[in-house]
Amino acid sequence: MTTAHNTTPQYPFTAVVGMDDLRLALLLNAVSPAVGGVLVRGEKGTAKSTAVRALSALMPHVDVVGGCRFACAPDAPDPGCPDGPHETGAVEDRPTRMVELPVGASEDRLVGALDIERALSEGVKAFEPGLLADAHRGILYVDEVNLLHDHLVDLLLDAAAMGASYVEREGVSVRHAARFLLVGTMNPEEGELRPQLLDRFGLTVEVAASREPDQRVSVVRRRLAYDADPAGFAARWAAEEDELRHRIAAARELLPEVTLGDAALRQIAATCAAFEVDGMRADIVMARTATALAAWAGRTDVLEEDVRQAALLALPHRRRRNPFDAPGLDEDKLDRTLEEFGGADESTDGEDDPDPDGPDGGPDGGGPDGGGQPPQDGGPEEAPRTERPELPHQQEREAPQAPEGPDAPEAPERQEQPAAPEQSQEGAPGAGGQKAAVGATEPFRTRRLDVPGLGEGADGRRSRARTAHGRTTGARRPHGALGKLHLAATVQAAAPHQRARGRSGRGLVVRRDDLREAVREGREGNLVLFVVDASGSMAARKRMSAVKGAVLSLLLDAYQRRDKIGMITFRGTGAELALPPTSSVEAGAARLEQLPTGGRTPLSEGLLRAHEVLRVERMRDASRRPLLVVVTDGRATGGPEPVGRAARAARLLAGEGTASVVVDCEAGPVRLGLAGELARELQGTAITLDELRADSVSALVRTVQGNRKAA
Repeated sequence: MTTAHNTTPQYPFTAVVGMDDLRLALLLNAVSPAVGGVLVRGEKGTAKSTAVRALSALMPHVDVVGGCRFACAPDAPDPGCPDGPHETGAVEDRPTRMVELPVGASEDRLVGALDIERALSEGVKAFEPGLLADAHRGILYVDEVNLLHDHLVDLLLDAAAMGASYVEREGVSVRHAARFLLVGTMNPEEGELRPQLLDRFGLTVEVAASREPDQRVSVVRRRLAYDADPAGFAARWAAEEDELRHRIAAARELLPEVTLGDAALRQIAATCAAFEVDGMRADIVMARTATALAAWAGRTDVLEEDVRQAALLALPHRRRRNPFDAPGLDEDKLDRTLEEFGGADESTDGEDDPDPDGPDGGPDGGGPDGGGQPPQDGGPEEAPRTERPELPHQQEREAPQAPEGPDAPEAPERQEQPAAPEQSQEGAPGAGGQKAAVGATEPFRTRRLDVPGLGEGADGRRSRARTAHGRTTGARRPHGALGKLHLAATVQAAAPHQRARGRSGRGLVVRRDDLREAVREGREGNLVLFVVDASGSMAARKRMSAVKGAVLSLLLDAYQRRDKIGMITFRGTGAELALPPTSSVEAGAARLEQLPTGGRTPLSEGLLRAHEVLRVERMRDASRRPLLVVVTDGRATGGPEPVGRAARAARLLAGEGTASVVVDCEAGPVRLGLAGELARELQGTAITLDELRADSVSALVRTVQGNRKAA
């Protein structure tokens, strides 16, 4: 089957191998869009996008008013439709649309654009619909939703919650219906969504590539067959696609007849309370999901297995308490809660529960008919069902804790000595042996560290920048499409020309050259590059724990301010890039937790590695300004001429205008002040661990700009 915008058949949904949770979550939303959409989290190359795009071919066709750009239903047109009022006329039958929102889309592309020039000069509302209008009564798919700018995500999710989109420009307002199935995909390694935005997705699914060779063979074989002959491959799966399409339609018809009994509702409420989820959205989503599961299984009663499966899909992403927590759910606790508040289930017969693992059908709550699993066609794809206790709820959620990249070879050694004796942590400064990693102290709220000047980077919450959102500071002629209109400046530009333009009525005669857009100042996100001293001079247990706690606090601050982060560590004879620049503070916290200490202090190597990383990142994204945060006591003992070489490396960074902060970790009654000297060479700011705290009474308000001026 083809889509409205592409003559090449989509990859069939029923041909997707494995990924039962993902397919089930998508199908439940097809049965009941009120579930609230799906957020798909997983590593790259796991067919997330393939499965989502394939869903559109299974959705029922929709009837729309002929010629309506907003897909109004003929039997219930939107009374506020900009193309209305609609009269009885032609009705179009069309496939359900799959609309994709690109990561780099503008606000006008998402919500639509008003022609302000015509609104001012002619008094008409000339509106060009956006992607939200195109997606009405269809599917809106956002690939890499975690990379969207915050204001676009807010607009998107507000429309999804209200079922309508509002476009307002200088007193001119347009509203249209925007009800759609929202599906987002993301790779957690590239950064997380804010918790309040996570909560707006009804269900969340974790996906990972199978480690089963037979299943991987099946994936490759099918993909090669599809690439070689898309039409022929789709034809071979046409019967399975039709069967699944009819089953979705039947479940939709049955859905209004499903009864959510008091016992099931009590289990839902008890489960949400037991897992301490915030608000009531989780209870509502669980109730809708359990009802859809029953309809999908062909039943009119909600059973305990439906409640269990609903919890596994609706609660994991609502359990996060801070950005370093991986989404997850304690299934043993879930089973105990359901047993305590449910009692025996009288309806668990063989047909509804074919899984031999028991009445709950394993961790996902039953087979294709009992707990609502999507059908499979046999063959290699059946193998994963016997392995479901490991996928994806347990295996994938532990993945972010596993070290990768540069420090992966050291992981076994660190794991073998998690509880090293106290004395092994307190060796003499500069000792050559590697010390086991120690835990961090509790994170705290830090002072904001700014990059001086006015940037033009991505929207964020750290440094001053010219942005599309913020306070208005002036006006300018628009470059390209008009952004936010500056009404006063536009009127002021047009006023002197009214007589020459033959103005005779009350309306203002406005030309394109008169238009002025607002110049706004807000805040941007920066690249915060941490350079962490892990040498022997930092190895005392309490001292390193405090240092890790400070870095963890700065990571949390970077998450809240929408920064990219990177981490370099130096000890022994060199420095390594422990974390390449990324938006995932979760990955940064994992690397910090595993950080060992010991050896000499090659400060110059750490600074030179930072210089190289910043050089590469500057070529990738010149608009994102860096902030260098060096965490050290300032000692330099590694390599030839360590002190002089470190000073030259610092001056190299300062010469390129890199904003920097040195977090002074020196302790004890006698202090050498080496970190302060390093800060002066960097033309940056030096602060102590105590001064880093936002609630520190003795700390002075320090900014990067302050010390740069003093230098």
